[in-house]
Amino acid sequence: MKPTPKICFIESSSYAVLNPEVKRASTGGESVQHTLLAKAFAERGWQVSMISRDFGQDDGIVVDGIQVWKTNIRFAGLPYIRFLYPGLFKSWRALRNADADIYFQSCAGLMTGVVARFVASRNRKMIFRVAHDTDCMPGEQLVTLERDRRIYEYGLRRADLISAQSNTQARALDENYGLKSYVIDMAAEIPEDPDDAKRDIDVLWVNNFRAFKRPELLIDIAKSMPDVTFTMIGGAMKGAETLYDNVEEAAKGLDNINFVGGVAYSEVNSYFARARLFLNTSDSEGFPNSFLQAWVRRVPVVSYFDPDGLIESKRLGLSVPTQGNFVEALASLLADDSERQAMGKRARQFVIDRYSPQAIAAKYEQLFADQFGIALTDG
Repeated sequence: MKPTPKICFIESSSYAVLNPEVKRASTGGESVQHTLLAKAFAERGWQVSMISRDFGQDDGIVVDGIQVWKTNIRFAGLPYIRFLYPGLFKSWRALRNADADIYFQSCAGLMTGVVARFVASRNRKMIFRVAHDTDCMPGEQLVTLERDRRIYEYGLRRADLISAQSNTQARALDENYGLKSYVIDMAAEIPEDPDDAKRDIDVLWVNNFRAFKRPELLIDIAKSMPDVTFTMIGGAMKGAETLYDNVEEAAKGLDNINFVGGVAYSEVNSYFARARLFLNTSDSEGFPNSFLQAWVRRVPVVSYFDPDGLIESKRLGLSVPTQGNFVEALASLLADDSERQAMGKRARQFVIDRYSPQAIAAKYEQLFADQFGIALTDG
C-alpha cells in the first residue's frame, strides 16, 4: 500500500493562527494562508505538519490534525550568535522532526535558504511561494541583512518548485532570475454572509505597521473626511515602532478615527463584517490576504495597489492612482449604496468561486503529482 504523502508548511507565526488561544496581534497574511492550506491538505487525507516560532506550545503538539514543530522564541539568544543558536540549530531540528516529502515555505528570508539546503541533503522536495512582489526583485526584498538576502537567493534558485500570487510576480521572477513559476491563487476562509444592518464602520484599515503600508496616509484622509468614521487596526513591527507611535498619537487626536491597535486573527474578521469599505494604502504588496477577508464579507476595496488589475477588471472596488484620489473614491462609494452593495455582492461570489481552500489545495496537489510524482494515490 502506498504511504500517505507528507507535507510541511513553514511560516514563523502560523501557530498563532492555527490556535486561536494565542492572542498575537501582528500575524501576517502568509500565516493565514499556510494555516488554511494546512487544514485543507489534512482534510484531503495528507499527513500535515507545520513549523512555527515558539509561542510557548509543546513541541510536536497536534492541533486540528496538524502536528506543529517549533523553532525558537523570537529574538532569542545573544546578538551575532543567535543566527546559529538557537536560530539555525532549532530550525534544522524542526525540519528533521517534520520528516516530510514536501516542504512548503513562504516569505523571502533566511529560512528559504535553510529549507533548500535541508531538502537537498535529504532528497526531499521544496516549494517556495512568493509572498510579496519584492521577493522577485534583486536587492529589493524585505530582508534586513545582506547575508540573509544572499541566503534567500541561494534558496530561491534551488527551490524545486515556485508558486506566484500573480502574473506580475511570475514575469518578475522570469525577468530578474530566469526562474519559472506557477501562478496559483490565494485561499480564503468562507464565512456566513454578514448582516448589513450591523455595518457601523464606514472605512476599515487593517495592516501591520511597516513603511510601505503607508499608515500615515489614513490620517490625512480622515482629516479631509471629518464626517466619515475610520477604524484602524494593526500591530507594530520590529523597526517600525516609531511609525506606530506617531500614527497612534495622530489618530487619537481625531474624533473620526478609532485606533484599535493590534488584533489577533481570530478576532479581526468581526471588524471586516462591520465595514462598508476596506482601505489599503500600501505602495506595494503581494496579494493581500485582507482583500479576500473584505471581499468574502461583501466589502469593496479601495486601494492604490491592484494585483493583476483585479479590482478594476472585476469591479470589486476602486483602484486609485494617487493619494488625492483616495478621498474622492471613498466619498463616491459611501454616497452610492446601490453601487457599493453591488460591488460587495460581486466580490463575495468572486471569492467563493475562485479562492476556496479546497480548490487551491487541489491545484497544488495536481502540481505536486505532475512535478514530483507525489500524490495521495497511484491513480
